[in-house]
Amino acid sequence: MRAIVIVLFLFFTLHSEDEYTFGEGVQIGSLPLYVGGYISTDIEVKEYENRYRLDDIAVLLYGGYSKFSYLAEFEFKDFYTYIDTKDTSYSEQDRSIHTERLYFDYNHDENFALRLGKYNSNIGFWNLLPINVLRETTSSPKSTYLIFPKFTTGVDASYNSYSDGVFSINTTLQNNKSIDDGYNNYNIDEHYALGVAYEFDEYTLKLNGGYFHSYDEDISEYYYMLLSGRYESEKVQVLAEFGSQRDNGNFSTKYAGYVQGVYRFTEKHIGIMRIESFQDVRNDKQDNMAIFGYTYRPLYPIAFKGEYQFHKVDDDNVFLFSFSVLF
Repeated sequence: MRAIVIVLFLFFTLHSEDEYTFGEGVQIGSLPLYVGGYISTDIEVKEYENRYRLDDIAVLLYGGYSKFSYLAEFEFKDFYTYIDTKDTSYSEQDRSIHTERLYFDYNHDENFALRLGKYNSNIGFWNLLPINVLRETTSSPKSTYLIFPKFTTGVDASYNSYSDGVFSINTTLQNNKSIDDGYNNYNIDEHYALGVAYEFDEYTLKLNGGYFHSYDEDISEYYYMLLSGRYESEKVQVLAEFGSQRDNGNFSTKYAGYVQGVYRFTEKHIGIMRIESFQDVRNDKQDNMAIFGYTYRPLYPIAFKGEYQFHKVDDDNVFLFSFSVLF
């Protein structure tokens, strides 16, 4: 908590005299240091339970000089939750600060780049949008939690080639404990991955595959593959990601994927539809769902989002509403 107070003090007392741009943080004096942050709240309404949550309170520190740049993100997660059921109501609080991201970048030129630290695993498209306000729905597809580790603490090396389109290749290497283990969907001490992508006109295709070791499970070695595609124009975006995961010879996630369509009526008004399906063999769960959503952005760094999820099991149907803002 003390670190957050110090950062806020710097934010309000030492910022530069340049005009502040909402959503882009404040520069501290003339230093290559910007301070920003974001807040996210949400409401979840089910047939037998309602949840009201102050979810994310985060501070971002970032900047760069010459070929080097960095980002640090410290966050309260599930800061305050109130749950109301037909029989009872109770609240939960988590006052611990998590290190969500902490990395340094070296961009040698337009072709070669290197990242070192804790970062969002460079897999698919959705996982590279970690902040609620930047996404178009409050919820995230199940495939982003089941198949691969959301975060990697290690090295990511990438190469980009520009000709008729953009061809990219990246390698991921982790052979150590993670920074802030509890913030990942898997507790890992190894992660090796390879990804290739090709972007041409309005289309992007990606293929990711890898191996990781989870040190706190009976079955600890997993292999995964994820195929992703994106089409984007001024009005329309279509995202699709499909993958699977295997443990020692068997499917742990037989399949998980989604197709999401976004239509921008205007810059402020956005409609969303997503179809999902997964079969989680490890936890003996399977579901198909359809999500219909609407997002209103009075300004781009502010998002009011509502969605309704139709699940295969009626009791799992849920309405979600969230408010999020990026400073």
